[in-house]
Amino acid sequence: MKLENTKAQMRKGILEYCILSILSKREAYASEMIKKLKSSKLLVVEGTIYPLLTRLKNEGLLQYRWEESTEGPPRKYYMITPLGDGFLNELGKTWKELVTSVEHIISEKD
Repeated sequence: MKLENTKAQMRKGILEYCILSILSKREAYASEMIKKLKSSKLLVVEGTIYPLLTRLKNEGLLQYRWEESTEGPPRKYYMITPLGDGFLNELGKTWKELVTSVEHIISEKD
């Protein structure tokens, strides 16, 4: 089971970056984000995403607005803030550096 735990930790580590990336393109509510993540093979449950969204909002990286829905209760639409855009930009740089470093290590011949 250690492998599954390690894989889950790797996914959790990039979830913040993925959420901010999704919201940099357009505002969305949590179910839309979960659907997008799942369609990209990042398995996520509501119990993971809602605390993350709350933390990102409390840090000023996201904001939200309520919108009435014809299909049920009002929906909370999240959007990235200017502070979140800057944070996402820095995460993007770090991600590229990390991918380059890992690719170098795993493809290196001894």
